[in-house]
Amino acid sequence: MTETLSERTLLPEHPDQLAEVHRFLAAPISLDGAVLRSAEGEAVTLPPEILEALRLVALALSEGKAVTVAPLHTTLTTQEAAELLGMSRPTFVKLLDAGEIPFTRPGRHRRVRLTDVLAFREYRRAERSAGLSELTRISEDLDLYDDIPSEPLRRHE
Repeated sequence: MTETLSERTLLPEHPDQLAEVHRFLAAPISLDGAVLRSAEGEAVTLPPEILEALRLVALALSEGKAVTVAPLHTTLTTQEAAELLGMSRPTFVKLLDAGEIPFTRPGRHRRVRLTDVLAFREYRRAERSAGLSELTRISEDLDLYDDIPSEPLRRHE
């Protein structure tokens, strides 16, 4: 069976069954790993990355969420990397020019490693989370959570 590698979105059609599958996949796996058997009895041991992908997909679908599976090359164009990060290509190129993400230039076009883009995404998430935690701490220190204005806020004209 030949399938093309393209983006595919899966919708949760049987959340109850998927919750059971997620519970099964979340349980500790034996040292031999998990084995998948065909109707003809042929068996193959699933590698850890496939088990993790199945676990994450089953969890999301069991919670009623859709899941998109999109194969990515380990080396991305600037457009692919920008889409992965949810930003425009010019903004992504500015990050490259600022040295935020390493890149290579085989020929005229820049290429970035998927691992570098994912590491940058995690770094940015951690940075945002730390910033929000700091704002929360400052607000608590200044008792701003308990300070409710007596009149609604109005826009100055």
